[in-house]
Amino acid sequence: MDLGLAEDHFSRPVGLFLASDVEQLRQAIEECKQRILELPDNSEKQKDAVVRLIHLRLKLQELKDPSEDEPNIRVILEHRFYKEKSKSVKQTCDKCSTIIWGLLQTWYTCTGCSYRCHSKCLNLITKPCVRSKVSHQAEYELSICPETGLDSQDYRCAECRVPISLRGVPSEARQCDYTGLYYCSNCHWNDQAVIPARVIHNWDFEPRKKLRQDILLMKPYFITCKEAMEARLLLQLQDRQHFVENDDMYSLQDLIDINAGRLSCSLTETHTLFAKHIKLDCERCQAKGFVCELCKEGDVLFPFDSHTSMCMDCSAVFHRDCYYDNSTTCPKCARLNLRKQSLLRDPSVELQA
Repeated sequence: MDLGLAEDHFSRPVGLFLASDVEQLRQAIEECKQRILELPDNSEKQKDAVVRLIHLRLKLQELKDPSEDEPNIRVILEHRFYKEKSKSVKQTCDKCSTIIWGLLQTWYTCTGCSYRCHSKCLNLITKPCVRSKVSHQAEYELSICPETGLDSQDYRCAECRVPISLRGVPSEARQCDYTGLYYCSNCHWNDQAVIPARVIHNWDFEPRKKLRQDILLMKPYFITCKEAMEARLLLQLQDRQHFVENDDMYSLQDLIDINAGRLSCSLTETHTLFAKHIKLDCERCQAKGFVCELCKEGDVLFPFDSHTSMCMDCSAVFHRDCYYDNSTTCPKCARLNLRKQSLLRDPSVELQA
């Protein structure tokens, strides 16, 4: 039986389709695919052929053995490819740079780096998964575009090792502004990204550490407060875990957010939420406040208050003006030293703050 693409073949209603042989249906589908690719884009004939292809595929779906489907997962060069179900025709294969026809072709996407390609191109891939590569070498390149020249690469792509040249013969050499190395057009797509070294060396700004320092001072209250632990307040910074570890480490995303004005607003909201819990909402945290031992006046003080200063030796908190006026004397330190001396003279004396 001839299952070609003649107009009279597809003019029959789908319900009257006579083919029952799976192999013949597959042959008809392949011929229909080829026909669609040959017809002018968006032409009426091409649209009609797509409709006819859908009819053929529906018929095949009723007859074929599901076990013959291509696998849903493929692992190649540390890519973890999942078979796509989308029928969109707007995707482009990252290997052959041609359109992926979702209705005609099986295609896969890597869940790690979003690399997408035709099923037929999977075994031709030479580019390893970028996300997997970064996980093995997580440190940033901190030199600005360190150039070594094509000769150091033996005039080959730094990734797939195909021959390249600055003159475009046999393949155009594209320099990466991050690594300084040269790549072929298949491995380097001329995408744009923030370059860490250029941010670090040339960005003219002064990071403001006060809010981050305050958050570190608030942390001890939360890790000893049952209500704060139940409310999981510290998870407000789950996307910036390093903010609860130190006040001098910045990720590249932090720097980008600083430049965009987002980081300061976000930290201010978190700072306000944390301070409200400690000073207003939680009686346990309020009880851990300080009274200025220098003037013995005023409200309860906390180390993150803007008008306070903290002794670096004993962590006692005072009014800033009081502390500066009496910077040579810390009452708590003096009391602790006195207790230590008493203990040395008489070990039976208990050391108390």
